[in-house]
Amino acid sequence: MRTGAEYLAALKDSREIYLDGERVQDVADHPAFAPIARTMAELFDLAADPSNGMTYRSPETGGEANLVFSIPRSREDLTARRHAIETWARHTHGWVGRSPDHVGSFISAFASSPESFVTDRRDLSSGVTAYHRRVLEESLYVSYAIIPPQVSRATTAHAWDGEFIQAGVVEERPDGIVVRGAQMLATGAAVADEIFISCIKPLTPDDRDFAVGFTVPVEADGLKLYCRRPYATAGSGYDYPLSTRYDETDALVVLDDVFVPWERVFVDRDVDGLRRQFFSTGAHVLGNWQAQIRFVVKLRFIAGLAGKIASVNGVDRIPGVQEKLGELAGLASLVESAVLAAEYKAEPDGNGMWRPNARAVYGAMGLQAELYPRVLAILRDLAGGGVLQLPSSVADLHDPAIRADIDRYVHSPGVEAVDRVKLFKLVWDAVGSEFAGRHHQYEMFYAGAPFVAKGYAYRNFGYPEAVADVEAFLAGYTDTAA
Repeated sequence: MRTGAEYLAALKDSREIYLDGERVQDVADHPAFAPIARTMAELFDLAADPSNGMTYRSPETGGEANLVFSIPRSREDLTARRHAIETWARHTHGWVGRSPDHVGSFISAFASSPESFVTDRRDLSSGVTAYHRRVLEESLYVSYAIIPPQVSRATTAHAWDGEFIQAGVVEERPDGIVVRGAQMLATGAAVADEIFISCIKPLTPDDRDFAVGFTVPVEADGLKLYCRRPYATAGSGYDYPLSTRYDETDALVVLDDVFVPWERVFVDRDVDGLRRQFFSTGAHVLGNWQAQIRFVVKLRFIAGLAGKIASVNGVDRIPGVQEKLGELAGLASLVESAVLAAEYKAEPDGNGMWRPNARAVYGAMGLQAELYPRVLAILRDLAGGGVLQLPSSVADLHDPAIRADIDRYVHSPGVEAVDRVKLFKLVWDAVGSEFAGRHHQYEMFYAGAPFVAKGYAYRNFGYPEAVADVEAFLAGYTDTAA
């Protein structure tokens, strides 16, 4: 099993990453990326430690592998997979959204359904299963970029001014394709091993050149990452405890005539194939089940923050406060129940992969855009002005004269100032910092625009049965005066 040290060593390659107008020379040592790289290394060390129960013997490789990359072949497999995902999520308290188990779940489902990658033009199935074996054998961290640049939502790529704005095939060679253009939103790609590039947005037949799915190493020639402003450098770990550990760098992926050999191509200029890879294989529901498992851990952490604030402020016995804590508990429990229901109602597909129940997964996912802002609003209510009246930085605590005033005026009964300040700075990093703002937006659009996420819930709810039940009820009585 790959260790954290091996993962960090692998980052020292020729990857082309740009930040603040300069090329990053060593991503593993750069202050903007080193913290999240260390966090990822810790995840690999957790998985490699047998005492954490994250390993299994893979039937695909015959060797030991990480459960988060497994193909669940039974309900018991699915349960073991959830426990492994929870182990990683608890280590980051749910604040890392694109840990290797997310895209790893998509790759696992792809490999479980190789026939989905066979067309009249080309059989790409062996490349898909071989790539999954690589993920299992090497514990690869694969990020993805599956959203086109936001040039225009009114039209699709073929109608945009300028050729190959969205990543597409500019040339076919005997041994592969050449890809040009850009794709977003590659969260974590700067510290990943490889990137899966495709498009989840529905395309038209005129967009054929852009209907691709393939993987590339982050260090591939011609591949560039343009990262957003980093938050890891916001301040000290005491002042920004979340920002300085869990800031995943979102990036625009630019492909400047990148060559992709056939063994790395999953979908080749096939509009129907794009949908098939995500939905016929079960990848979308398996990947989003992982996402909801991670989300539950985060919600429970935020609920814990709220409970701690209420306790420190001495208001946890007030009925109005308990009502807010109860609402938080209810919201977190609803998502947790959906995760467990998806597992309980899971069924095997035609290839024997046990798929989490789509109705439960998409039901929770459809509410995420409303649920997360509500959770933050409750935490803000309970924190009040406490998150505003804080020392400018931990440096104030190091000055004896300033520290004396802080100790006198910024404490709570039974809680020393240093501990109260520490707690409220953590809360601010969850609700008010730039990192918090990014997470607010991120969770609302985790599975796409809210209408897209609700569309999944709508299509998987079973409305025909529900409507039929109402119609049967209506048919059961008449106007008694007629």
